[in-house]
Amino acid sequence: MSSDQDSCYLCKEHLRDPVSIPCGHVFCSICLKTYWDHADHTGSFLCPQCRVTYNKRPTPRRVGGSRYSTLPRDSFPPPPPSPDYNYAGPQDVGCDICIGKKHKAVKTCLMCLASYCEKHLKPHFESATFKRHKLVDEIGHLDRQICPQHQKGLELYCRTDQMCICVLCTVKEHKGHDMVSAEQERAEEQQRLGATQADVQEKIHDRLKQMEELKQAVDALKNSAQRALQECEKTFSDMIRAIERMQQEMAKLISSNKRAALNNAEGHLERLTHEISDLKRRDNEITQLSRTEDHIHFIQSYHMLIAQTEAEELPTVSVNPYFSFGPVTKAVSEMKQHLNEFSNEELVKVAKAVNKMTFCQLDESKKRLSIKGEEAPMYKSVPVQEPQYREDFLRYNRPPRSSRGHRVSHQL
Repeated sequence: MSSDQDSCYLCKEHLRDPVSIPCGHVFCSICLKTYWDHADHTGSFLCPQCRVTYNKRPTPRRVGGSRYSTLPRDSFPPPPPSPDYNYAGPQDVGCDICIGKKHKAVKTCLMCLASYCEKHLKPHFESATFKRHKLVDEIGHLDRQICPQHQKGLELYCRTDQMCICVLCTVKEHKGHDMVSAEQERAEEQQRLGATQADVQEKIHDRLKQMEELKQAVDALKNSAQRALQECEKTFSDMIRAIERMQQEMAKLISSNKRAALNNAEGHLERLTHEISDLKRRDNEITQLSRTEDHIHFIQSYHMLIAQTEAEELPTVSVNPYFSFGPVTKAVSEMKQHLNEFSNEELVKVAKAVNKMTFCQLDESKKRLSIKGEEAPMYKSVPVQEPQYREDFLRYNRPPRSSRGHRVSHQL
């Protein structure tokens, strides 16, 4: 740093609250802070004077020397406004005139084919030389504005070849072609672009409406599915309770028939026991009579016993050797088989009815065209094969998993 430096390199005014950086240069504290704040996005920090690069933002050191404190406070000018160093970043368009670190461009001249910052744009407003030059908002890639063959600005549009050309292109390459100015082609295409934008906005509105309808339909689908699950669960619970009641009635039927048959058999057993006891008693009397020596007593008792024996006829107790509850078991087994067949048929009917219902699909009546004009492929809905048998229906069924991760199968 030279010994006679009394002004800030950035604001060109007397140093105010001077600070120094490692390279030794001194600046106003506010000027240096503003300068480096605008350089934060680049990731590197340069000394504004000697351009030394620091990878990390240095911490300025306040300068308290006598040569900066000898001036009376009133002699300092008012604090300068915060300078706005709008340097161009990686995403900005830089000024083509700036040397070194470029400022942001604010306008692009289509005649000069260059972009200018506010400082270097002034001649276009102050000098009559640039009066006819056309200024537009800053644009990058100016090489696209130049004819690659003649290095002239592109000012015309060839409708025959559908490309932008320069004035020299009309002499040879595009001679006799249908050509208009770029402004005229832009105006016509701007109208078509407006119509296209209106169509796009209409499609957006239509898509938003369809999306809202689809969302409402999805909510209704969820609610309908939830209600169907609850009603099916209730219906099957009622069916299960009905089967349980049928089981209880069947058990009562078997028990009551068993009890009636046992009571009947016990009555016959008691009767047979009584008759056997009576016959044994009579047999004993016959034995005693046959041993008596009193002929008169024998004759009188004999005729009485014979009369009683011949007059009494004992009923025969016949037993059905084929009696069993097998028909009940067979009837229940047939009921189960009929229930399985009926339930399978009903499940297939339900599956057919549900699979025939389409929730949402793409309307293939409207074909969309790609950029090249070819028909773009459309999504088509794949028809669902209807199950015909129980095995086909079970393919659509995912058995639930138990708490241990094994599949649990349910069947009647």
